[in-house]
Amino acid sequence: MRDFDEAVDRVTLGFEKKGRLIGRDEKERVAYHEVGHTLVALSVPNADPVRRVSIIPRSIGALGHTLQLPGKDRYLQTEPELEDRIAVLLGGRGAEDLVYGGVVSTGASDDLSRASEMARQMVTRFGMSGRLGNVTYGVPQEARYLKLPFAPEEKNYSERIAEQIDDEVRRIIDQQYDRVKSLLTSRRSDLNLIATTLLRKETLEREELEKLLAESKLDEVVPA
Repeated sequence: MRDFDEAVDRVTLGFEKKGRLIGRDEKERVAYHEVGHTLVALSVPNADPVRRVSIIPRSIGALGHTLQLPGKDRYLQTEPELEDRIAVLLGGRGAEDLVYGGVVSTGASDDLSRASEMARQMVTRFGMSGRLGNVTYGVPQEARYLKLPFAPEEKNYSERIAEQIDDEVRRIIDQQYDRVKSLLTSRRSDLNLIATTLLRKETLEREELEKLLAESKLDEVVPA
């Protein structure tokens, strides 16, 4: 199974780059970023289960990763499930924001891009905006040879509607970011504990995460 796991990781994440030199401060920021994703995924009800969190760089350019694997096949996604996915994507930026007093880095670029596109799809394709109603906006243009996760679209709505779409996308993102910040603030001790352990071990599997969180809960119990 170890060989199969390594094969999956190489295909999806690239080769490990253990020889890449990363400064202590940057490595710490990466650890908090990844633990932000992990802790949000472990906290919200509809996130895919976390299998591993690591700060070992990969050949695809990632300085760390949080690996989630779905527990079952899904053919539909509800609005709360999409909101939880956005929350997990924003967890890294939220952790950096909280730990470093609002001084954030470029590490969340891909997360923000994916979260923003997901929110836009909720508004324009899935009718998940109370303000804009059960209407789709834009005509998708399917790529002829390359299947893209989000195809480009032809605009078929007014500038006024475009502004409302932007406002709704911003509302969804801001709402989930506030939720993430509140969640991470309430679990700050868990955030620090997992990040400190991750800095030392570089990779934590699901079982190790569960053990750390269980020990953290025991420490919080006040003797009678």
